Formats: sequence, C-alpha cells, structure tokens
Amino acid sequence: MKYGRKTMAILSAILLTASLGLTACGGGDKAKETAGKPEQAQEQKGGTLIFARGGDSTTLDPQNSTEGETTRVTDNIFDTLVQYKKDSTEVEPALATQWESSPDGKTWTFTLRENVKFHDGTEFDANSVKFNFDRMIDKNNEYHVGGNFDYVISQFTAFKGEPGAVIKEVKVLDKNKVQFILNVPQAPFLANVAMPFFAIESPEAIKKHKDKIGQHPVGTGPYKFVEGGWKPNDTITLEKNKEYWKGEPILDKIIFKVIPDNTARLTALKSGEVDLIDGMNPSDAATVEADKNLTLYERPSMNVGYLSFNTEKKPFDNPKVRQALAMAVDKQGLVDAFFAKRGQAATNALPPSIWGYNKELEAKDYKYDLEKAKQLLAEAGYPNGFETDLWAMPVSRPYMPQPQKIAESIQADFAKIGVKTKLVSMEWGTYLKKTKNGEHTMALLGWTGDNGDPDNFLYVLLDKDNAKPPAAQNISLYKNDKVHELLIKAQTTPDQKVREDLYKQAQEIILNDAPMVPFVHSTPVLASSSKVKGYVPHATGSEKLNDVSIEK
Repeated sequence: MKYGRKTMAILSAILLTASLGLTACGGGDKAKETAGKPEQAQEQKGGTLIFARGGDSTTLDPQNSTEGETTRVTDNIFDTLVQYKKDSTEVEPALATQWESSPDGKTWTFTLRENVKFHDGTEFDANSVKFNFDRMIDKNNEYHVGGNFDYVISQFTAFKGEPGAVIKEVKVLDKNKVQFILNVPQAPFLANVAMPFFAIESPEAIKKHKDKIGQHPVGTGPYKFVEGGWKPNDTITLEKNKEYWKGEPILDKIIFKVIPDNTARLTALKSGEVDLIDGMNPSDAATVEADKNLTLYERPSMNVGYLSFNTEKKPFDNPKVRQALAMAVDKQGLVDAFFAKRGQAATNALPPSIWGYNKELEAKDYKYDLEKAKQLLAEAGYPNGFETDLWAMPVSRPYMPQPQKIAESIQADFAKIGVKTKLVSMEWGTYLKKTKNGEHTMALLGWTGDNGDPDNFLYVLLDKDNAKPPAAQNISLYKNDKVHELLIKAQTTPDQKVREDLYKQAQEIILNDAPMVPFVHSTPVLASSSKVKGYVPHATGSEKLNDVSIEK
C-alpha cells in the first residue's frame, strides 16, 4: 500500500505552516490548546515494536544532536514546549498549552501544562524550562556540557550575550508561565521551539549526569529509556511511560535496532525479525508493494542530498573549480540510478516543497557538460585536473540511500575531467564531527528539514554564522556577506512575501558561487509488517510512536 494521497496532504500542510508561523510572530496572536486526548485507539494494547535503521544514535541528549538517528529515538523520550502535528509541520500545543507574542514580536509568553512529571518523578514547571534553555543558550552555564549545542547557533544565531543572539533571556513569571525575551523578532521562532533539539530534559538528571546525560536521558515523553538498554551499534530499548500526559501509549516497548545493510534490513522485515524499517533501497519498493504481508510508506520529500566543497581549502577556494565540478556531476543520472524515480534532481538546497523555492533557477543550473567543465578547470589553472579526497557517508540516510555507490558514480564522472579522487569513509559519529570541523575537502551529506521554513535550509546550511568549526552545519564553510544580509533580513521580517523575495535572491547568489552541488530531493520509502497500525511517516524524519500498535 502506498500513501501517495497522504503525501500530498502533508505537503499542503507544510505550506500552510509558514503563514501560521508568521502570524504568530507578527504580534498579538494567541494560540489556545486544541490538542486534547489522542484519538481512541481501537488496536489491541501491548507488544514490542522493533524499528530497524541503518545507523546508531550518536547521543541521547537531544540538545546536543544534529542527526536523525538520534532524534528518531529522543522524540519518544522527550517533549518540547510546542510540537508539529502528526502529519504536518503545523505547530500544536505540547508541554505548553497556550502561547502569545507581543506586538513587536520580541516577547513570547508560554503557559505550561500542569501535573506533568519527568520519568524520574520530578516535576515539570517553568523553572525546568528556564533551566534547560539557560543550559543551551549560555556558554557560561555550568551545565553547558556534553556537546556544542549546534542548534542554538543554527536557529538562534549565537549564544547568549554574543553579537546577533536572538534569545536575550528566559524569565519565570510563575510556576506555570515562562517568558522568552528576544533581542530581535524572529519569524520562525515558534516553529524553531518545536524542534526536537529544544526538548525539555529533567534538570535533576542533568545535574546528576552532567556531560554524560546523553547516555542517561530523562524526559516527559511517551516512552522511557531503559537504563543499560543502549548496546552501541546494536539496540536501544524504550518502555512505555504509563503516566504520560496524553495517555498511556499503546505499545509496551520499542526497540531501535541497527542493521547497516539496506538489503539485510529488508530481509529481516520479511522474516519477521523486525517490524518497521527505514533506509530502504528505492528499487525495493516494488517488492514491498507486491507483498501482502508488508506495507510501503512514502515520507514527504523535504530534504536535499548534496556534495559539499570545503571553500577554505585549495583548489575549492576558487569558484571556477567548484563550478567546473558542478558541471561534472550527472544529477539526473544519479536520480535515475539510485532513487528509482522517487526523487528529483536538485538545483539548490531548498526543496520545491517549501515556500520561497526559486523555480526560475532551474533553467540556470549547471548542466552536465564535461567539455565545459574541462574548459573551466583550465581557466582556473588546472588543465590536467588534480587529485583530492571525496568523503562518503558510512550510513544510508533518507536523502542518500546508497552513499558508497553514489560516491563511486561521482568519482567516475570526475575522472573524466582529470580529477582523481580517493574515496574516504569512517564511523558515522566521527564523519559528522570531522565535517563540522572542516577537515574534509569534498564530502557527501544531506539535510532533512526540521520545521518547514526556508530559514531551516538556507540559513543553517549556507550562512556564515553556521560556518564555524568545530560546530559548522555549513560544512562548505561558505561565507558571502550579501547572502548573510539577505538571510538575516528574512529571519526578522514578518511579511512572508518579502521573505520569499529575499530567499529567492539568496538562492541565485548561492547558485553562482556553487559552494555545494545539491543533486537530489528524495522521497524516502519505508516499510513495515502489515500488522503495524497507526504509523505516519513525518516530513521531518522523526516522529512519536505512541499511537502505533501491532496486531497480535
């Protein structure tokens, strides 16, 4: 079974989200709780769901994660103040039941849900929200340990007290009311707060475990981490939180299991060893569709797979070299060979499913042309090409189901213009750490959007604020002052039409500078046993599983 109609509905909701976020930031808008108890589940309660994936989590501290294999797990352990709806990026209440912004968009007040407890039995309240955000945004806070808190930079520009910092301070108004004071209004502020990276952790657990909190996660979410239940590169086990504020989850237990090979993962599903898998080879989708014991899902496309050039290393500091290599990447060939028609060739980092996409640039994109690429290389001073490394991810991701094979294909195309590449790979956590530190020359990577806003792609991946090792999300280390000016103006402008124009201008400059070669926006496929009910793949790549059940 394929959920094509479901996909279109979700994409429509993603587009709707942008206008909702802007209305809130425009000031004076007040949202009231609409999310009550979950729909009454008809399925039989109990059972264990085994979710197989390609790689392990790098940490279980959501505030110090930037990758999907972590948030897939932590989304079920933790809650955020507000969250995305089950089938869209529209924001709804979570730990906060109401919120309102001041007319100037610089003050946000959240009313918190009462009678919520962390898994360790301690109480959730306004002080715990302040404790968590102080930990994240203040580099001088004694609990600002365990990682780089990369998403504070990605979404809120800088840490507290630094130039450009969006969040000035967090105030406790009373036990159930907390206020965020911003230095500048931020259009996607509410959507940003809904990200799993800003989840609320137990202050007592953070105080107890400090920089080891990533191995001892304690939240308020539907499932609890089982101490000792993380076997590296094997399994992570969660058990139901019977006291969950939305009601007891249906499943007793969830096990996230690592099976690196895509084919082996599908074989495990067919044999009944596991119940749900992601990271499928798109070419296997037809096999799943033909099997009455399996269900196929399409995750809405909100991602980009790309080849990054380190613009601070020679010869990639020369735009002509980058443009030449962009012409040597056969984007459509990659999509045809490795995505089985479940993807489209990309022009820039922003997917067409998100507002602000500059469609006019498709006609100006670098076409696959090896002769022109050779000519540009000669003009850049490399008539005979050069030798360099090409880093390939070690795990399949939604935007890169077969990274090694894709790297080999690009390697072969580069050889045709005289650029000899040595393929390099390493353990996933190390790969992320080293690319964020700018140690690569060329590297494959990608991005699944977190909140449905253009800011989450363009500012995160291509602004100079995010080109700061060792925590660079902009791993091309690309710095263009005009692009920065446009993206910051778009962040602080409430008018969506104005924002849209600013993003389109930025995309044109970025295309000309070619700091990366975006080559695909994929439609990831997943599969489950037909006994799995209630699973809805979310566009962001992470989802709570408290409404999922298994027929017995």
